[in-house]
Amino acid sequence: MATITGAHMIIYSANGDADRAFLRDVLGFPHVDVGQGWLIFALPSSEIAIHPSVKSGEHEIYLMVDDVKTFVSSMSARGVTCSEPRDQGWGVLTSLSLPGGGALGIYEPRHARPTWSEPQKRKAATSRKRPSKPAVVSKRSKPTRRGRRATTRTRVKR
Repeated sequence: MATITGAHMIIYSANGDADRAFLRDVLGFPHVDVGQGWLIFALPSSEIAIHPSVKSGEHEIYLMVDDVKTFVSSMSARGVTCSEPRDQGWGVLTSLSLPGGGALGIYEPRHARPTWSEPQKRKAATSRKRPSKPAVVSKRSKPTRRGRRATTRTRVKR
C-alpha cells in the first residue's frame, strides 16, 4: 500500500494569477513554479474532518492560525478584508476575500490537535492469531527390503 505523504488542495478562481500572487506576496507561502507561472504552494501541518451533510462532494478549506484577532488585524493593515470573527466554542472562524472573488476560511482551533504518524496497517478481522501447530520432525528408520530407508513422522511438543 502506498503511504499518504500530504494533501493537495485546489482553489478554483476566476482570477488565478491574482490569487496566486496573494498567496505568494501577502500570505508569504513558500512555492515552486512548475512552469508558465503555475505556482504550487507549501502548507504547514494540516488536518481533515468529516462533517455531516445532505449532499456529498462539497469541501471547504480553512487555513489555521494561532490567533484569529491578530491575523485579522494584520490582514486589515495590508488592505485585506476579513469577516467578523465568530467564536464557536471549539474554535474561532473568519474568512478573507481573495482578489479573484472567492473567500478563504481562517480558523483558530481550540480543540485537541492530532499529530501525524504513518497509519498502522490493520490486520484483517479473520486473521486472528491461531495456536501454532507442533513441529513435525522426520526420523529415519531401518532400511526396507528394497534398500531405501523408510521415514516415520513424529510430532514434537513445544
